[in-house]
Amino acid sequence: MQARRSTYAGLFLVSLATLMYEVLLTRIFSVTMWYHFAFMAVSVALFGMTVGALWIYLLPGWFRAERTHHHLSAFALLFAATAVGGLLTHLAIPFVTNASLVSLWAIGLTYAALSLPFACSGVCVCLALTRFPERVGKLYAADLAGAACGCLALVQTLDATDGPTAVLVVGLFAAASGACFAPPRGRLQRVAGLATLLFLVAAVGHTVLVDRHHPLLRITWAKGIAEPNALYERWNSFSRVRVGTEGSNPEQPFGWGLSPVYPAGRHVRQLGLDIDANAYTVLTRYRGDPLELDHLRYDITNLPHYLRPAADVLVVGAGGGRDILSALAFGQRSVRAVEINGAIVQAVNRVFGDFTGHLDRDPRVRMVHDEARSYIARTSDQFDILQISLIDTWAATAAGAFVLSENSLYTEEAWTSFLRHLKPGGLLSISRWYDRGRPAEVYRATALACAALRRIGVTEPRSHLAIARLMLDSQGREVPNGVGTLLVSPSPLTPADVAALRDVCGRLRFELVLAPDSSADPDLERLTSADGPAFERSFPLNISAPTDDCPFFFHQLRFRDLLTWYRLDLTAHAGFNLKAVFVLGSLLLIVGVLTLAGIVVPLWLTSERETLRGSAPLLAYFAAIGLGFMLFEMSQMQRLMVFLGHPTYALTVVLSALLISSGAGSLLSGRLRRGAPALAALLAVLAVLGLLTSPLLHSLAAATTPVRIGVAVVMLAVPGLLMGTAFPLGMRAAAGGHQGLTPWLWGVNGATSVCASVLAVALSLSFGISCTYWIGVLCYAGAAAAHARLSRRV
Repeated sequence: MQARRSTYAGLFLVSLATLMYEVLLTRIFSVTMWYHFAFMAVSVALFGMTVGALWIYLLPGWFRAERTHHHLSAFALLFAATAVGGLLTHLAIPFVTNASLVSLWAIGLTYAALSLPFACSGVCVCLALTRFPERVGKLYAADLAGAACGCLALVQTLDATDGPTAVLVVGLFAAASGACFAPPRGRLQRVAGLATLLFLVAAVGHTVLVDRHHPLLRITWAKGIAEPNALYERWNSFSRVRVGTEGSNPEQPFGWGLSPVYPAGRHVRQLGLDIDANAYTVLTRYRGDPLELDHLRYDITNLPHYLRPAADVLVVGAGGGRDILSALAFGQRSVRAVEINGAIVQAVNRVFGDFTGHLDRDPRVRMVHDEARSYIARTSDQFDILQISLIDTWAATAAGAFVLSENSLYTEEAWTSFLRHLKPGGLLSISRWYDRGRPAEVYRATALACAALRRIGVTEPRSHLAIARLMLDSQGREVPNGVGTLLVSPSPLTPADVAALRDVCGRLRFELVLAPDSSADPDLERLTSADGPAFERSFPLNISAPTDDCPFFFHQLRFRDLLTWYRLDLTAHAGFNLKAVFVLGSLLLIVGVLTLAGIVVPLWLTSERETLRGSAPLLAYFAAIGLGFMLFEMSQMQRLMVFLGHPTYALTVVLSALLISSGAGSLLSGRLRRGAPALAALLAVLAVLGLLTSPLLHSLAAATTPVRIGVAVVMLAVPGLLMGTAFPLGMRAAAGGHQGLTPWLWGVNGATSVCASVLAVALSLSFGISCTYWIGVLCYAGAAAAHARLSRRV
């Protein structure tokens, strides 16, 4: 049997559709669940494709060689159908994060439904790569080229349409691959051609409906809550932006921490804007009259404006323009707002520009479309106020959303950079949720401020800090979980600063919790003293300063407490941590059970026991490279989420670079006479990379996004090239007397890869990204040892 030219095209298209679908799931999960579920999409894809490959092994009578092209076409069409069906199943299931059997069922059903399309894709890829051995090199190149293009194709697709429509585009490419695979001029080719045409019409037609804001396919459940229709919705490669009417309230304008003395009954028109159904802000109607912004003078997030008049202000996260309007309301000299999300900038300045007053046209305002941390590191300008008001918050905090998420804004390295870009006497203003019972989030922000101040040479941080919190609501009732604002200055706060702060807090009935000369909270007083590190260690939750290596600001359960959480005095915030840990544990359990049921048990039941005799080194080798590869990939993905500023950038760059480089390594492996030098070179490269990565990334923090992406590609390509040789070298070793083990080797490698994709998150969460990376290196060291033992046998 010969591979036709159309077979290469079919494999290219099915691989393109597979990677598009995998990355699309991370985007959909960001809305329906949370964006840190990117690792779940990787796990689903690996599991499904491994199961698909095992179907071929378990059903040899059905997958006969003479019907290869028929099966390639049929499973490509099944992939197209199940990709749409799997996503519709996921969208119909309300996702909840509570520790219950309902939550476990929802996660398990989602995992199973979304694995099926990848299993169909796995059948196509496995058949194409195993049934045409004389063309395997070129076919493998087509496979990897398609996969790499799939990452890029999704970015373009989401810029043109929305997430649910993108799955129709995935179906289009999968159906087109079925037409390429099908026997010429046969019935199956006609069916595949018709399916391709239907998917094309559906994708184009639905894109028109999306542009008119009347889509038939839409997300109805987000974060476990039914979604109403919106005035405006826009997707791109890293967010979904919706504008609705939730923020409109003529009696009480929206405010993060509105003073109880704000006069009731003042009419302020506002529209609610949310990003991925969690981060929330408002668009405020503005016609150039400062009186329209009077309510902003009563918000606790705007305290720094009272202390630094006529200031140059930098806003991190422009959002709906609320912090920009705050600066204008106080008559500040200039305001520069940095926003990473182009869809938000377009909504504020163009779509709703007449409503918001076209802020970008105000001569005092400069809006910058960029990632904030790298932009700040890059600019030579300094500012009087640098404001970060509840970035990554609201519904997110309320459901434990970001507990498992990396956040590049809340690390020692980031805050050190922020402080160095303040003028003498400038203020870094951070507003976070303040739980009155145990404000662990504010405590951690305070510890982070102290650590950053020490990095710039401050020996006594207390004199550089002040904290105020919202004490009462508009009805005069005590607020149990309000908002607190932390003010940090590279220079000591002056007596005039403290006096002005007391005056403002007194008039607006805010509580001044911490000042250089007073403290209403003994824990904060101790935290900001020389005894601060000891207090952090003794506190029931982890409130130590996050770093770029462990950037999980919102995760505050220590590893040693995970098994004894019931003994903790759980506040609401710690409860959110527990929810997130439950979700992670549920995923690990589900992945383990499905891996055993779908991979290991079928292999065990269908294999002859004699086949496994003397196979321990081989099985250990393939298990080690499966664990090592995924721990490397996931740790680099987490590290690059911080470096590049967004998960989608990291996912696209990591998958594309590793796919291409490891594929090239696999092709080059045939020229290697011995495997030991390649494995030794891999260990040397991984060791050097592990030692140099942190200082290298730190030195490039000020680089533009294209430069940082280029550096990331180089960092991944070199080890990826060498990692690509590991699997073929192992298969070559198995060919010397263990050919019957081939299904087991595929299965063990796939099973360990699936489990490692979730395990990596747990390791990074508890011990840091570097720990996950070095455990991956140790796995490759174990693989090298197993390979050496196999070589001695030969």
